[in-house]
Amino acid sequence: MRVKVGDRAEFEKTVSVEDIARFAEVTGDTNPLHQDADYAAKTRFGECIAHGMLSAGFISAALGTKLAPGCCVVYLSQNLRFLRPVKIGDTIKAVAEVKGIEPEKRMATIETDCFNQNGEAVVKGEAVVLLDPVT
Repeated sequence: MRVKVGDRAEFEKTVSVEDIARFAEVTGDTNPLHQDADYAAKTRFGECIAHGMLSAGFISAALGTKLAPGCCVVYLSQNLRFLRPVKIGDTIKAVAEVKGIEPEKRMATIETDCFNQNGEAVVKGEAVVLLDPVT
């Protein structure tokens, strides 16, 4: 296994109206808070915000494409806390850092966080993943 404690992976994306629309279409989550500006203006947020799981998906991108080249990274679990809303135009950086490894099980515990362009945490969590070398 090539992954070790302290390894980090990052993925960064600016959230667009189109991203939110595609996420709503794929998941079926058509909550008007995410796409209806008139509706969202009347909420505590004052504007449309991204789905929480859209932001969490950036963690999946960091784990699946950046953490362990040459390994197949498979989610076993993920807990999340949504700390701040993500707005259209926010640039979100997902950061995944290996905190523990169980080599005999090919499992790793990963601290997973997302930050906006101001360095504010918007999502925090922890994942457990299975690491299988690609043969």
